[in-house]
Amino acid sequence: MTVDLPAAAAFLASSGRVLDRRRFELLTGSGGADAVVAAVDGYRNADGGYGWGLEPDLRSGTSQPGGALHALEAFADLAPASTPRAAQVCDWLASVSLPDGGLPFALPVPDPAACAPFWAQADPTTSSLQITAVVAATAHRLAAVDRAVGEHPWLAGATAYCLGAIAALDASVNAMELAFAVQFLDAAGRSGAVSDEARTLLDGLRGLMPDDGLLHVAGGAEDEFMRPLDFAPFPGGPARELFAPAVVDAELDRLAAGQQPDGGWIVDFDSWSPAAALEWRGHRTVNAPALLRANGRR
Repeated sequence: MTVDLPAAAAFLASSGRVLDRRRFELLTGSGGADAVVAAVDGYRNADGGYGWGLEPDLRSGTSQPGGALHALEAFADLAPASTPRAAQVCDWLASVSLPDGGLPFALPVPDPAACAPFWAQADPTTSSLQITAVVAATAHRLAAVDRAVGEHPWLAGATAYCLGAIAALDASVNAMELAFAVQFLDAAGRSGAVSDEARTLLDGLRGLMPDDGLLHVAGGAEDEFMRPLDFAPFPGGPARELFAPAVVDAELDRLAAGQQPDGGWIVDFDSWSPAAALEWRGHRTVNAPALLRANGRR
């Protein structure tokens, strides 16, 4: 099964953000890294962080860890190229990290219009494994091509926090927190000083994972699940050992088949504004073919 890239481009032209159109151009070889960085800059604040709806369900103009995640995600697209903006995001993340090295799920939101309650009502004084793990996982991906990110003190502190918090997980962990913990361990376990510890912790999480990799998101939509590709999106890492190859292949088939008649993909979670609903579709319409390509599909 193949993806219709021209149809995806047409969907993004009609319904996508400039950022996602630029990311898609880079993915398909018709655009460049500088255009992606310029698009991300539209969400950047003077403090070096990112807001303004870069995380679609967090419409606040304030710099937020969720915004930093999506900025790093876009910068990871640039590989093998890199940008000084990535290390600058790490500088900002260091400035808002808590003493234990973790990030709060969100910082105070003074302008909560159209923001999801879980963002607007988050406790800014408590570290969140969920957000710290996924931000640090993305940074570890970047570190493979950006030495400044790999050697940044923020990443070392966030990594130490995640390793300690993951070691304390038990069966009460929620699906998203577990998925992002596994993503983090997969990224950290591929190389570096913590690879052995990360792989040991990952092996310890096996008992929390069903064979089919489907975990319902508590409090989410009825059909919202964390799926195998949410735990282990990329081949070649230790997280893939959690799933039988046939399970991964079936998920890749499902992802490819998810392209809609309008050329775009949909998501299985609820959005908190009309803008977010459309922006998540654009985000997914970039990430789906990118993930398929990373897994050897076209």
